This record gives sequence, C-alpha cells and structure tokens, in this order.
Amino acid sequence: MFSRQAVCRRAAAGLSALVQDFGAAASATSGSAADTVATHLHEHDSTATSHLRSSPFAPFPSSWRSVSSASNVLAPALDREVAANTATMSELLAHMGGLHAAARAGGGAVAIARHRSRHKMLPRERIDALIDEGSPFLELSPLAGRGLYGDDDVAGGGIVTGIGKVQGRLVAIVANDATVKGGTYYPITVKKHLRLQEVAAQCRLPCLYLVDSGGANLPRQADVFPDRDHFGRIFYNQARMSAAGIPQIAVVLGSCTAGGAYVPAMADECVIVRGNGTIFLGGPPLVKAATGEDVSAEDLGGADLHCSTSGVTDHYAQDEAHALAIARDIVAHLPLPPTASAAAAGAWQEPLYPGEELRGVVPADARRPFDVRAVLARLLDGSRLDEFKTNYGATLVTGFGSVYGQEVGVVANNGVLFSAAAQKGAHFVQLCAQRGVPLLFLQNITGFMVGRAAEAGGIAKDGAKMVRAVANADVPKVTVVIGGSFGAGNYGMCGRAYSPHFMYMWPNARIGVMGGEQAAGVLAQVEAEKHRRKGKQWAPEEEAKFRAAMTAAYDTQARPEYASARLWDDGCIDPADTRQVVGLSLAAATANVPRISTNSRFGPFRF
Repeated sequence: MFSRQAVCRRAAAGLSALVQDFGAAASATSGSAADTVATHLHEHDSTATSHLRSSPFAPFPSSWRSVSSASNVLAPALDREVAANTATMSELLAHMGGLHAAARAGGGAVAIARHRSRHKMLPRERIDALIDEGSPFLELSPLAGRGLYGDDDVAGGGIVTGIGKVQGRLVAIVANDATVKGGTYYPITVKKHLRLQEVAAQCRLPCLYLVDSGGANLPRQADVFPDRDHFGRIFYNQARMSAAGIPQIAVVLGSCTAGGAYVPAMADECVIVRGNGTIFLGGPPLVKAATGEDVSAEDLGGADLHCSTSGVTDHYAQDEAHALAIARDIVAHLPLPPTASAAAAGAWQEPLYPGEELRGVVPADARRPFDVRAVLARLLDGSRLDEFKTNYGATLVTGFGSVYGQEVGVVANNGVLFSAAAQKGAHFVQLCAQRGVPLLFLQNITGFMVGRAAEAGGIAKDGAKMVRAVANADVPKVTVVIGGSFGAGNYGMCGRAYSPHFMYMWPNARIGVMGGEQAAGVLAQVEAEKHRRKGKQWAPEEEAKFRAAMTAAYDTQARPEYASARLWDDGCIDPADTRQVVGLSLAAATANVPRISTNSRFGPFRF
C-alpha cells in the first residue's frame, strides 16, 4: 500500500493518500487544448483561472518505482494519421473549452458583481478555500443544464459539485451558485445534486454542502417538487447516509429557504455565517402574507437566532473564510476511514508513453478502426497489461493492470462484440467481482454483432451474460467513452444505467441507440412502407430530405455536450488527462470500501 507521510496531515493510508499532493513534478499538459478539459482537475490556487491547472499528479521518486517483466508491456504503434487525428481533437477541445468557459461564468458579470457586493465568494472560490492547498478538485458535470430551458440559461445547472481533499481525506462537495437564478433549484439542479449524493453514498465519502440557495424554482415546481427523485430526495439521502455513518456537514453562506432549510437542519453538524447566512421555512414575504408580521431576514433566521435560540446550527462564523475554516476543523475530527487494501505494496511506474499522445490515438474518421492497446499503453502503470484470453474473443481486450498503483481489471472494446467476446467479457467481469478488483471500461462500441449467423449462434444470450455480469459486479467501476457507445453495447460495457461509480466521455465520443446514418436508414424504411400502404410514391428528394433531417437529429443528440447537459455522464475530459481523472476516481471509489466483495454467491462461470 502507498503511504506518503510528507504530504499527509493525518495518518491516511491507501489510495486516499494517492491524491494528497501530486503537484508540479508531473508533466503538466500544455497549450490551449489543456485549458479546455471539461471535467477539471485543478491545483488549489485562487489566482489561477484556467479550467485545467497544472496536473495534480506527480510520480514518486524513481527510487520508489518498481519495474516488472517486460513481457506484458504494451507497445502498439500510433495511428498513421496521428497528426491529423491530433488536429481534429484540438478543434473538439477548443469547442468544448468555449462551452466550459461559459458555464464557469455563472450568472454573468452583473450577477457576479451583485454577489461580491454582499461580501460573498463565488462557489469555486469557496471550494478552493475549503480543500487542501495544492490538492486536486475533480468537478463533475460542469455542462449540466446547457440548452435545456431555451433562453432561460442555467449555467452549470446552478450548482458546482465534485470531489476534493479536506484535511487529507476525500470528500464530496456541493456548492450552490447564487449568481445563477439566485441559486434556486431547477430540475437539472436537483438531478446534479442527487448525482453527487449517489457518488458519495457509493464511495462512502463525507458530504459538505456549501449552501446559498433560494430553494425550489417556483415556476418549475411541478418538475422539481413532487416526484420520488425530486427535491425531497435530497433530504432523504442525507438522512440515509447519516444513518449509514457517512458524515453530513452544512455550511450556510447565504439564503437557505423553504424546503432548502432542511439541508442544514438534517446535517450532522452545521456552520452559519453572521449577516449573510439565513435559514427559514418561510421568508419575510411569506411571513408577512401569512401572519401580517414584519420581520427582517436576519431576525427571522440569522446566525444569532439559530446559534443561540433555535439550536438549528452548531457553529457561528464571522465571515465566509471563518466558516470554511470551521468546516475544515470538523472534517479533521471525523473518524479516519478504514485502511484501504487495494493499493499495490510498493509504488508505480509512469506509462512509457506521454498522455498527451492520447489526443492523436483515435482516428479523425470514426469509421476507421484502431488498436485500443494504444490507449492502454498511455494510461496504465508502466504501460503493462496482463491480458486475459488474449487470443479468444479478440474484439474485446481484457486483462489486469494498474493506475497509480491501484489494480484494475480492464475491459476495452477493440471492435464489435461477437459471442466469443461477450462470453470472455462476462467471464472476466465475474473474475474481477470475485476478487474484489475494480473495473475500468473503455467504450468504443457499435453494439453486439447482428445477422443470421450471429443470431443462430446465440448472440442474444451471450450478450445477456455480459450484461448480467456487469450489473451484478459489486466492485468499483469507472467507464470512459473513448469512441462510440451505441445500442446494447452501452449496456454490456457499463453505461450509465449500470451505475458505474464514474463515467466520462472524450470530446470525439458519441452515444445513442444507434448511429445517425443507421437510424435514418431504419426510419426511412418505416416511412417508405407507410407510403406504400397508402398507395403513394415517396419522392426520392423527399426521402433524401427525411434521411438528412434524421441523421442530423441523431448526430446532435449523440454529442458529448448534449450528454453532459443531461448528466448522462460525469463530464467530458481531455484525453490527455484520462489517467489523472481515472486515478482520482478510483481513489474516491476505493478509499472507504473493502477490497473483497461480500455479495458474490458463485465463482466465475466458464462459458
């Protein structure tokens, strides 16, 4: 197991220590493309403005590294069109960078100025002040809400969520952005908040809520309030996680109105700021309407009232900096997590190839195949992979490797899934589940094979074996879509419906029930049959127009920005940062969970 006493304020072991102080020694990504990473890892530095700051990961000194046999070292050649591939990826990264810059701008200059005039920090500034200096912060779903409500823009979904380190341990953070619609909860805000709680529950991470919200968005209350996974689920989750021993900590930095008042009320410990922090079920206007009473927000639900009279809050802060310092002290006194046993007993070797080359691995033409081992060689420790069933089901690459010393079972597409590949995948996933080894899925899949021979060979039942194995593998899972994610292949490769702990997409990735051209072809056949039944002739130019419209619609809905806006993933990442993002995700997923699964009732079946 890894231990770095020099960078741990407290005795934290295992992979939770892995992300403590991976600072400037790492080879930082450079250039404008590096500034466009969607899900960002950044060093804690309030003066930095780029979305991706210097890489938070650094290797141990060379004397700490271990080197094993070279027989399992990957050495695949890069695609012959690497320069063109890199140029195409750079264009995609620049496009995504513009979208993320707009999301980081929150409610705009006027709203930000008004916010600052109240002596309030912006949400990301609050997070920077909360997390350990120099430690990474993994922001999730920064494009949430983009384009969902027409001209009613909800930048970032009106909330910032992610994982960072406080007092040497990983925590889940929710920070309301009051510059966006007063911090009120739109449907996507609720969804993003619940997603972070889901991550926290899966990974058993303490939750810190930086509260500054006007509560539910009243014009959209029908889509925010009544259903199972609406606003009330936030407080249900708080209660359940607290009962399960997952700490719930709230810091009230602004308004906390109506149902939102239950965020601090249901927290295990709560801090409130004098002057700006308020908590009440009904604000002054509602009190006036209901009782005729005139009362100020401070008198109705301010820090003095709740810390000295009502007892709703536990800690009185003079200002935001004081409040966040108190929150850090609270975390410092939480029980230490159990010692993680999943880290390797020693240290790791950096990949033999630079991560920046991942920008040129995937062909610009998505129809051209490439060897996924070229990705793995730039992702895994020492570029080493112990392949499982190398010569069987060759369109699926499976095997054991490690990322920052954390052992992982790799399941990576290398073509369409035939029956043999599906059987191989099911066997390997069961093997990892039996051993308690986390799974890393690299998706680039058009689906399972179709056709008479495939159906006769049992592709449906073989695909079902893989889907069943993935659904029941009770180990941490991280999914990265590096190309296509289509049809049932998405299911077998641990898509969102299969609850991976984290799921990310590259800018070139596409996701959908099928590709645009294929969907247009199927729908055109259906439409042509309708015309025939009516005795009408479908003009070729009308058919062409129909196909073009369907292709465009499917292609738009398959893009990563469309997916991220709807939280189909946890963010779109720069390929060059895949190793760092996966490393921190694995650290979060394994820090507080036992290595060996206790829910496996059978050993692996050999199909």
